Amino acid sequence: MVVCGDDGLAHRLAAELREVYREQVTLVVPPSGRGGWPPMAGRARAASAALLDRVVTAVNRGGGGSDDTLAPGERIVEAAEPTEAVLAEAGMERAAALALVYDDDETNIRAALTARRLNPRLRLVLRLYNRRLGRHIEELLDQAAELAGGGDGDGRGGGTAGRGGPGGPGGADIATTVLSDADTAAPALVATALVGTSKVVDAEGLLLRAVERRPPGPGEVADPGLCTLALLSATSNDPAGDEGSEDSGEQGPRLLPDAAAVAAATGRGTVVLEQLSYSGPPLSAGRGGPPFASLFSRRLRWSLAGLVAAVVALAVALTVVTQDNPLHATYVTLLDLFAINEPAHHQSTGRQVLQLLSMLVGLLLLPVLLAAVLEALGTFRTASALRKPPRGLGGHVVLLGLGKIGTRVLTRLRELHIPVVCVEADPEARGMAVARRLRVPVVLGDVTQEGVLEAAKIHRADALLALTSADTTNLEAVLYARSVRPDLRAVLRLYDDDFAKAVYRTLRTAHPSALTRSRSVSHLAAPAFAGAMMGRQILGAIPVERRVLLFAAVVVGGYAQLEGRTVGEAFRAGAWRVLALDTAGSASGGEGVPGSGLVWDLPDTYVLRAEDRVVLAATRRGLAELLGRRARPRGAR
Repeated sequence: MVVCGDDGLAHRLAAELREVYREQVTLVVPPSGRGGWPPMAGRARAASAALLDRVVTAVNRGGGGSDDTLAPGERIVEAAEPTEAVLAEAGMERAAALALVYDDDETNIRAALTARRLNPRLRLVLRLYNRRLGRHIEELLDQAAELAGGGDGDGRGGGTAGRGGPGGPGGADIATTVLSDADTAAPALVATALVGTSKVVDAEGLLLRAVERRPPGPGEVADPGLCTLALLSATSNDPAGDEGSEDSGEQGPRLLPDAAAVAAATGRGTVVLEQLSYSGPPLSAGRGGPPFASLFSRRLRWSLAGLVAAVVALAVALTVVTQDNPLHATYVTLLDLFAINEPAHHQSTGRQVLQLLSMLVGLLLLPVLLAAVLEALGTFRTASALRKPPRGLGGHVVLLGLGKIGTRVLTRLRELHIPVVCVEADPEARGMAVARRLRVPVVLGDVTQEGVLEAAKIHRADALLALTSADTTNLEAVLYARSVRPDLRAVLRLYDDDFAKAVYRTLRTAHPSALTRSRSVSHLAAPAFAGAMMGRQILGAIPVERRVLLFAAVVVGGYAQLEGRTVGEAFRAGAWRVLALDTAGSASGGEGVPGSGLVWDLPDTYVLRAEDRVVLAATRRGLAELLGRRARPRGAR
């Protein structure tokens, strides 16, 4: 496995492949001092630099990563850019998969085209922020692999045949996969900030929902939903307790428990599968213009309505006075209104009075029409400008930072119809155009400066999402917000895990009544990237405290743990669980299962066939074991 990148995601992904999947990994990173290191604690930065220095020494001695200071199965190559020579040195011709996770989309695309030329059978995983461009690049690289003969791959060794091609057991390998760390992490960040909101994984129209439930009280029976995905840690209800991780032992969260474990786990919260549905194709963004109701003020709309009512009343009165046809009477009234009718010299007094009243209404109509034109022009002029938070705003989410992650989170919050106020220091930030299009209030200014958070109405907000790229800025914003409102729900993005745990414990102890969460984007995104490198179609990931539960699409054929077994027999507690059957993608059509498409209420007695395509939930180690690539010992070269 070859991983190329310039930030924390590359290192996290390499560790994921090495520790979870037991893969040999070559990591290509920029030289020390030139890489775009994310802001983190000085100790972690120094440790990373020292590690690279040791690796460079080992490589220069010709050991190719054989020094004892390197992690087993790891080799690091330093290069400013992933050129053809660098990729060749990294062993591209012999590699099974390549992940390009540079922060720059152009760098990833250029390296992907070069790698596809060097090895048409290579499995590619790209990190691209631009979704539309990603779809086109994915199709282009898959087509190039097929034309170069890459469709004869033998699966786990690295050959694939495009999306859904016959690579690997069950044919679920993907020649090229385009992912975005922002898209992967955004649902988890949104769900963490909103208490009671489901955790969502959205991939190609498949909408997975999981909801966190507190332990039932005395005499209450917990609703298990469709199935129980996880048991929360025993300390999750303790204000001073720590979030559970994989090293928490029995006190930590338990993923994919069996029925006996759920029944025995008294006093623990659960994460259950509550609803699953097909979301369909994404809706178009629209033209982004202001709604019609916002073109005119309320006072002007009432004035227009009054004039229309007056015209209708005059037309009815003219019909009664002259015994004329209602349509003709309306026509004559409009002529009088615009003063283009003949004077009623030789007609009845009633007709003359109505003509004078119509002309008076016409005089009143002129300033109203002029005001309407001016208001509409002013609305269109300010539509492209940034909105300010309204005076009475409350119960909203304050979002700090409109970079890649912040922009995706903002879009997700607005899809859920949640009021948001953004704070951004850079007026040219990536997400400013999105905020204008969505008509979201934005406060321009440095969040560390006095008065900025107050302008965002932090004292009346429900939650704070600190998602800037600087750890110290996020921490300072949360600490200041807590001084203003101690019970504020806060989610901050921190790079270093040890630093994040220390901050989490301190804030939770200092403010036991408030919800505090610290999240790492690379930690949330790495499992999906690693699963894609292993050739599985990873639909998404759901965080359970500091562990991750993966959702993947797998064709049963070739997996002894699934093929020929019933759904109940195939379930392995703590490892994987079959959730649904994709009858539309199965050649058999899912005999014994009613309907078509995705079937979620599979009976435990249903026998999985080789041609069945199933959606399963798995832990990281469970998915690695299911892929059958754990035979290599940890120290193998």
